[in-house]
Amino acid sequence: MSSHISNVRPAPDPLLADLADYALNFSAPSDEALDTARWCLLDTLACGILALKFPACTKLLGPVVPGTSIVNGARVPGTAYELDPVQAAFNIGTIVRWLDFNDTWLAAEWGHPSDNLGAILATADWISRMKVAGSQLSAFSAQLSALASRPAPTLRDVLVAMIKAHEIQGILALENSFNRVGLDHVLLVRVASTAVTTAMFGGTREQIINALSHAWLDGSALRTYRHAPNTGSRKSWAAGDATSRAVRLALIAMTGEMGYPSVLTAKTWGFQDVSFKGNSVKLARSLSSYVMENVLFKISFPAEFHAQTAVECAVQLHPQIRDRLDAITRVELTTHESAIRIIDKSGPLHNPADRDHCLQYMTAIGLIFGNLTAVDYEDKVAADPRIDALRAKMTVVEDKQFSRDYLDADKRSIANAVQVFFKDGTKTEKFEVHFPIGHRRRRKDGIPLLQQKAATAFAAHYGKSKSEKLTSIFTEQAKLEAMPVANFCAALSLKS
Repeated sequence: MSSHISNVRPAPDPLLADLADYALNFSAPSDEALDTARWCLLDTLACGILALKFPACTKLLGPVVPGTSIVNGARVPGTAYELDPVQAAFNIGTIVRWLDFNDTWLAAEWGHPSDNLGAILATADWISRMKVAGSQLSAFSAQLSALASRPAPTLRDVLVAMIKAHEIQGILALENSFNRVGLDHVLLVRVASTAVTTAMFGGTREQIINALSHAWLDGSALRTYRHAPNTGSRKSWAAGDATSRAVRLALIAMTGEMGYPSVLTAKTWGFQDVSFKGNSVKLARSLSSYVMENVLFKISFPAEFHAQTAVECAVQLHPQIRDRLDAITRVELTTHESAIRIIDKSGPLHNPADRDHCLQYMTAIGLIFGNLTAVDYEDKVAADPRIDALRAKMTVVEDKQFSRDYLDADKRSIANAVQVFFKDGTKTEKFEVHFPIGHRRRRKDGIPLLQQKAATAFAAHYGKSKSEKLTSIFTEQAKLEAMPVANFCAALSLKS
């Protein structure tokens, strides 16, 4: 018997082809998806602007080599930076994710689909500036000559690209649990951003497939930086890293660089055998605009999403317990399995990234202060002895129905309940919230609060007058969609 391995080049893995076809051809999202994408863009930018108040974030921004510049570069909102699209994607992706305040998708694999905006906005602005400046893209790069005949991108192009990236990341997350094998969900950010940005650069079907093969070849970061005892700030720039790598891979593919058609399914050496314990990576449903329609916004609190409703409960309980903190004997947190697995944490918390992934810490802040803001994760607030004293009195229990409803595709609940017990034998009502304010079922109530979140963020950074101009851009869907990306990014820039 021959032991030779066949060297016949296979057809691309079906998943690569499906993702490429969707990225290249899908152009008719639902009206609901476009409307939601408008608010998602506003919310995502607000999260990025809020992050600029934190030196731990801003120290990572700018060009790779300090002092270098690029003519007609992609702009980073809220700053004066103009960068190549790869580094601009890192900058935008990092500020968007820094505070853990942007949108969320909860499934077998959870994540934050608006992380992809780093790649999308950087790519769209760079293409726009090249065209607006009169540069011939064909002269700049023969590989991008297909863009020369296209009109400059508008915000509709950005919204549609966001919908596509949300869909790719979110549908892949429905049944493929990478975190269960120790891999980080930013893998799906890289895959989604690679598909979408290659299409934005004018890539052919083959080029998109090739770029996607490289995205999977990269494997995935470990989740070490998200879990005790190693939780740290890399989790706040990992998405920026993923989006920048996606733009780099897209540009590499546009040079005609070859791809690897069976990157997922190759026996022994493919992603499925090496990194996914032999499981098949699959799409749970056809790709359309489902994820954007159902995405979860973090509106009220910059808290890991599994804790959003717990903080809502705690804030409701605050008036009853704020003057009785010393009399508390026990705080019972009732939650779902994913929250227990990801954010149930005891012992010392070493940094803001540690604290914003601790269910007990976030709930304690809500009980003590009646609110939760990004500042509450900083060392100064964390030094308040009441916080750890209250954490020590907390018990966390699973409600099996909460866990079932969390996995129910029709409900998509993220339920938590909080009840406080006192020394004299009395207790508070058990406050229970199943759907956070950012849930699709609460869109009507949530969007005005989302708008206020953005207005507050913009006013603090840009001033009241410019804030009003920026937020007014989002009031009419048709006008927003027609706006050139170059004008939009200019409005967000601090460069005169």
